[in-house]
Amino acid sequence: MKLLSYISIFLLPLMCSQSSDFYDTLDYEINGDSSYNESPVINIEEDSELPIEPSEKTSQKIIKSADLRFQTQDLNQSYNLIIKSIKANKGFIQDDKSSKSYNTLTRRLVVRMPSENFQTAIDSISKHVVYFDTKSISSLDVTEEFIDVEARLNAKKALEIRYLELLKKAKNIKEILEIERELSNIREEIEAKQGRLKYLKNKVSLSTLNIEFYTLSATPPVTISYGTKMWNAIKSGFNGISLLFLGILYVWPIILLFAVGLFLFIRWLKKIKK
Repeated sequence: MKLLSYISIFLLPLMCSQSSDFYDTLDYEINGDSSYNESPVINIEEDSELPIEPSEKTSQKIIKSADLRFQTQDLNQSYNLIIKSIKANKGFIQDDKSSKSYNTLTRRLVVRMPSENFQTAIDSISKHVVYFDTKSISSLDVTEEFIDVEARLNAKKALEIRYLELLKKAKNIKEILEIERELSNIREEIEAKQGRLKYLKNKVSLSTLNIEFYTLSATPPVTISYGTKMWNAIKSGFNGISLLFLGILYVWPIILLFAVGLFLFIRWLKKIKK
């Protein structure tokens, strides 16, 4: 018995060491490299050990826009001068609308041009304008958002690569479906962030210039006198009577049938009374 006790005491540390090695290996398979694991690790934390820095050093990103409104004596002349300034600064017209209301003729232009020519174009247009009803210039710094979207896009792409590696190690259909479902969600997020990044790049590279210019008509609106209004009302009443008469002519067969029917009904009543 004493011999068995000594042997047990001697083997106990070895057994504890093996047990510890087993649990360390199991933990390594779940949270670390999956080379020891028979099935791939499905859950991957996006924020752990993924690159979050943008692909390259990002310069300041500014979205520039302006709203200009002014009166002009010659609508066509102002339009030609604006077109000349736009072409000189490598811009283009995105939208062109004309409208007329009361005694005012208005033209509205939405112009896009390279941001580096933005201020030059405004100065060129301003030379031909005596006074602006509205002149508003704004700059929106989107550098922080640009860096954030770009960094998250890189993180999603890195996450996609890790899931693709896991897909190669999948052992059964269930694991394949789970990984493909996660990949589908990741790719949707990648497309959304790519779209947002493309939108920001477009707004930064091409500034927006909203130009509205108008002219007043030379002839003032005609004032209608009270007597003219009365005569117009009389003519309208006569026209209404004429329309009523024409309507009656359209339904004369119905009126004739109604009259004949009424006559026969009255005659029948007289016979009953007799």
